[in-house]
Amino acid sequence: METVERARLDSYFQRIAATFRPTQAPAAFLVTHLLPERPAFVRGIAAVADLKAVLPKPKSVHDQARRDIEAGGLTIDPLDRDLFATPARALEYLESRAAGERVVLCDVGGYFAPCLTEITQEFSGDIIGVVEDTENGHKRYEDLDKLPCPVFSVARSPLKDPEDFLVGQSVVFSAEALMRGRGDILHGRTALVIGFGKLGSSIARLLHAKGVRVTVHDIDPVRRAQALSQGFTVCRDREAALKDAGLVLCATGAISLRAEDFGHLPNGAYVATVTSSEDELELAGLIDLYERSTVAEHVTRYLTTGHYFFLLNDGNAVNFLHGASVGPFIALVQAEIIAAMRCISEGAEPGLHRVPEPDRAAIAATWLDYFNR
Repeated sequence: METVERARLDSYFQRIAATFRPTQAPAAFLVTHLLPERPAFVRGIAAVADLKAVLPKPKSVHDQARRDIEAGGLTIDPLDRDLFATPARALEYLESRAAGERVVLCDVGGYFAPCLTEITQEFSGDIIGVVEDTENGHKRYEDLDKLPCPVFSVARSPLKDPEDFLVGQSVVFSAEALMRGRGDILHGRTALVIGFGKLGSSIARLLHAKGVRVTVHDIDPVRRAQALSQGFTVCRDREAALKDAGLVLCATGAISLRAEDFGHLPNGAYVATVTSSEDELELAGLIDLYERSTVAEHVTRYLTTGHYFFLLNDGNAVNFLHGASVGPFIALVQAEIIAAMRCISEGAEPGLHRVPEPDRAAIAATWLDYFNR
């Protein structure tokens, strides 16, 4: 990213922070993909909160971004699912960083969901709310019996639509690049897209535009009907669809392929996901069944007697191999995260919430001032 682009992002987030600065700044913990453009967003969060720690998603840490954040005096702590899987460990961590304070948890993927009830009840300070960025995380919080604090989700915001569309494009780009690196191409094979949400539909449309035969599977009958209306083949039999798939792209945010599903893939099929392998693929069940070997950079062959397939980027989000860049459009929903933090800080009832429409309109107008050039 060029210096002038970095400066524009910083100026944009300074203006967003000034617009949505809460009366009383809370403490905050930020889970994020630490990509090259991300320091400007992190500084925007730090302008409206006492940012206790940045917790980078493990498979998406850019070295220069890490150095930029640490040079600004901010703390970076390691992140894994186990950190917040049990209340005792989560409480120990939160107490070590923010004992007795009002805390907002900024999440990507529902990391805090497993222990949210317990830490809200037992933390020495006050967990005043959560902001969630992804559909996967939205579902994790939605599935809790009762939310003990307000959870503001931006996952289904219209400001996230441009990001979701462009992420779908980047997933196809990266999958195709890895296949071409082995001398394989998209054309001539059927692509199976599992999950027809905003990401899956974007992936399916781009593959179709490239002349690839696309089959869609989704557990939601409404989405299956939408896919059919847009001209895609919708599989009645998921097992049969797997047997015909030369490329499988998983975009559900939940388990798309279980261990027994991989055996239905034809020889030479490629499998890729839009998120972490732990969320989309049940790979542990393959350890004793398949021999694994690296056949090209970021391409692993799974081989057993009479059967083999290829897994891209170890089952993690394939687009992160090429930066996962969606340009300045991601700054729309990042600004909405900051707006949600103000909503939480100013007081909100426990439950699932969205940022008010006037706030989204103000964000879009500000974004257009900076980036519609």
